[in-house]
Amino acid sequence: MADLPQGYRDIPEEDRKKADVLFGQGKQKAEAGGYDYAIDLYLAGLKIDPENIDAHNALREISLKRKVSGGKALGMKESWALKTNTSDDKANLLAAEKLLAYDPGNTDRMVSILQSAHRAGFYDTVLWIGQILMKANSESKKPDFNKYIILKDVYKDIGRFTEAVQACHYAMQIKPHDMDLATEAKNLAANKTMMDGKYLSGKSFRDSIRDMEGQKKLLDGDKDIRTADSLMQGAMDAEEEYNADPNEPGKLTKLVEALVRTERPDQEAKATALLDDAYARTKQFRWRQMRGRILLGQLSRQERDMRQQIQKEPENVDLKADYQVFLDKKMKTELEELTLWADAYPTDSNIRYQMAIRLFQTARFDEAIPVFQHVRNDPKLKIDATIYLGRAFYEAQFLEEAADTLRSVIEDYPIKGDEKSKAVYYAYGLTLEAQQKNAEAVKAYSQVAMWDFNFKDVQARIRRLRAGPTAPTPPATT
Repeated sequence: MADLPQGYRDIPEEDRKKADVLFGQGKQKAEAGGYDYAIDLYLAGLKIDPENIDAHNALREISLKRKVSGGKALGMKESWALKTNTSDDKANLLAAEKLLAYDPGNTDRMVSILQSAHRAGFYDTVLWIGQILMKANSESKKPDFNKYIILKDVYKDIGRFTEAVQACHYAMQIKPHDMDLATEAKNLAANKTMMDGKYLSGKSFRDSIRDMEGQKKLLDGDKDIRTADSLMQGAMDAEEEYNADPNEPGKLTKLVEALVRTERPDQEAKATALLDDAYARTKQFRWRQMRGRILLGQLSRQERDMRQQIQKEPENVDLKADYQVFLDKKMKTELEELTLWADAYPTDSNIRYQMAIRLFQTARFDEAIPVFQHVRNDPKLKIDATIYLGRAFYEAQFLEEAADTLRSVIEDYPIKGDEKSKAVYYAYGLTLEAQQKNAEAVKAYSQVAMWDFNFKDVQARIRRLRAGPTAPTPPATT
C-alpha cells in the first residue's frame, strides 16, 4: 500500500476515547430534543477528535432535524464572533462547522470546513465534507464553478484522484471550452489510472493508518518499537556502504540523508563534515547546498520547539522576546543561504522565489521587486509572484505600479473567494486607499467583506472610509 500523503494528522487513541464520551452525551441531548446543547457537545468532542466521521455525520443530522423543527440561524453578533480565518486551522474548522450546523445548506461554510480541514491535515474530514459540498453544488440551481475548482485542487493534493476527476468533470460542464481544464482532466485521469487499486485501497485515511500499523507490527514484531533505533541502524548501514566506495556520489548522498533523518546533533555534525570535505574536493555546489539544507532544518526544528514552549507559557514575555530575536536570525540565515543557491542555480525559479519572499519579509522591497518580476515569468509561480510584486511596490511607495500589478492579478486569477483572492483584493484596497481613491478602495474591501466578513480589519476600513475624511487611518495589515 502506498504511503499516506504528506501532512495527514492521525488522532491518538486516547483522544478518540475522550471524545467518544462527549459524543455520547451529545447523542442523549439530541434524542431529548436539546439540539443546541447537542451541537455544542459534538463540537467539544470534535475539538479533541476532529477526524471522527460518525460524529460529523451525527452533527449534520442534528442540524437538519433542528432546521426542520423550526430552529433559527445564529444571530449576527454570534456569527461574527466565530472566526474562520485565524492562524489555527482546527479552530477555523470547528467555527465553520458550528456556522454550518445552524445553516446546513450554506455551501460557503462547507468550503471553509474543506479548506481548514485540508490545511490542518484532517483528510478524512476533507472527504466527508467534500462529498456533501460536491452534491450540494451540483444540485443547486446555479452550480459554482469555483467551488468545483477548489474541490479538485484539494482532492488532487491529498491524492484522491477519483474525486478530483469527478470535480473536474463537473467544472467542465460549466466551461466546456476551457482547454487548460481539459488538459488537467486528462492528467488527473492518468493519475487515477495509476493509483486505482493501490492508493489507500478505497479505505479512509484512519483505516489506512491502522493497516500500516498492523503491517509494521508484523515486520518489527512490536508496533511500539522506537524508530530512533531503526534510523540509527539505517545510518550505520549507509556508512558501511559509503566506506566501501567513498568516491561514489550516490553513496555519500544516501549516507548524509540517513544521518540527517536521525535528527541527532552529533549525526548532523558528521553529515556536515562529510559535505564540507566533498565540496572542498570537488567544488560541486550541490554538496554545499545540502550542507545549507541541514542548517535550515535545524533552525526550523528550533523554531518549532520555541513555538511549542510559548504555547505552554503564553504569559512568558521573555520567551516571546527571545522568539522574535530568533525569528529575525532565522530569516536572515535563510536569506543568506537562498542567495547563495540562487547564484549557483540562476535558472531555478523556485529558489529565486523563496529568496524574494525573504527579501520582502526583511523589508528589502527594492531588492525583492526585480526578483519577483523575473520569477513571475514561470507559469507555476505567476500568480503568487505577481501578488508579492504588487505588495512590494506598495511597501516601496510605488503606488500606481502596485495598483496596476494587483489589478492584473484580479483580472487573471480565475478563482474567487478563496484565501488568495481575498488577500489580493485587500492589498488592492490598501493601495487605492493610499492613493486617496476611497470609493474604489471601499469597493475592493467590500468584495472581501462579502466573501469573508471577518477578514483582517476590512470591516473597520469600510466603516472609516464611508464615515468620511475625519476618521483616523489605521495601519495596513498586509
